[in-house]
Amino acid sequence: MGYVTSLFARKIVAAAGGGVDAAAMLASVGIAPDDPWNAGRMVSAERYYDMLEEIADQIDVTDLPLRTGASMRLDEYGALGLAFKAATTLRASYARVERYARLWTSVVEYELRPEAGGTLFILHREGERRLGMRLSNEATLASAVSIARQVAPVPLAPVEVLVRHPAPRSITAHEDWFGCPVRFGADLDAIFYDNETLARPNILGDEGISKYLTKHLDAEMAEITQEPALVSQAKTAIAQALSEGAPKMAEIARSLGLSARSFHRRLSEHGVNFQSLTEETRRDLAEGLLRDESHSLAEIAFLTGFSEQSAFTRAFKRWVGTTPASYRKDMTHR
Repeated sequence: MGYVTSLFARKIVAAAGGGVDAAAMLASVGIAPDDPWNAGRMVSAERYYDMLEEIADQIDVTDLPLRTGASMRLDEYGALGLAFKAATTLRASYARVERYARLWTSVVEYELRPEAGGTLFILHREGERRLGMRLSNEATLASAVSIARQVAPVPLAPVEVLVRHPAPRSITAHEDWFGCPVRFGADLDAIFYDNETLARPNILGDEGISKYLTKHLDAEMAEITQEPALVSQAKTAIAQALSEGAPKMAEIARSLGLSARSFHRRLSEHGVNFQSLTEETRRDLAEGLLRDESHSLAEIAFLTGFSEQSAFTRAFKRWVGTTPASYRKDMTHR
């Protein structure tokens, strides 16, 4: 359905410390403990949220997103981290994230939005606001401030941090770490900065290096926006098999003339796995069928591999944050 960089998963497990089985947690998202750290390696967003919820079952996670954000280092973010560092101002740094965040994730988009007295750096993420997503959003906001502090010439604090979901039992740790008021239950997930802070020169800003890295990032973006042939073929095969239930990886691999092992390896090379690809295909197919009013909801559930309409409804709400019936109604009024 979507992906996030494995760096996020590794960092949050490390921040959880000895209270969880790190190897088991990483294995749940497909990472072996001895795998090299690589920001370009992706994991399923849904499995990532599952992992966060499993951690929350084992330890107090109130300040886990903050500890995770504090541990982020720009040098670990690959070319985009270097471009953030080389940008001449903090506003220019965040503009790099706004433009190139697809290199880190397919489930989040960022926006710099001018407001009276400053600018909002907004995190947009669709889907059901389950616990795993809420923890991920908090960690993302903390990370955005953490990396900003690494390029700031003076101590940095936002004017305010906005979080859409309800507050945890205590927000003292949040306000202490961000150094500003944190408003939960807001309309947006965002960080509000005054314009003076965003206009300050970065300590390592270099226009020449920044332009060079921007060209490199443009090339990386071009690569990921062109869906590889294998991924496209696999999605077609999965879509054709869904009416018979959830497809098995070995069956799809066989239809493409590959062994299951080779198929898994080649998908990994493109930063995806079979489970996330199946979820993405199901979602795309469901959205397309819902735009066609000739299919009933029960038929769409069957065609997307669900044995019961209720299971389809739960999955669709998890994907897009609304029910299939509401989605169809919204589409017909557009």
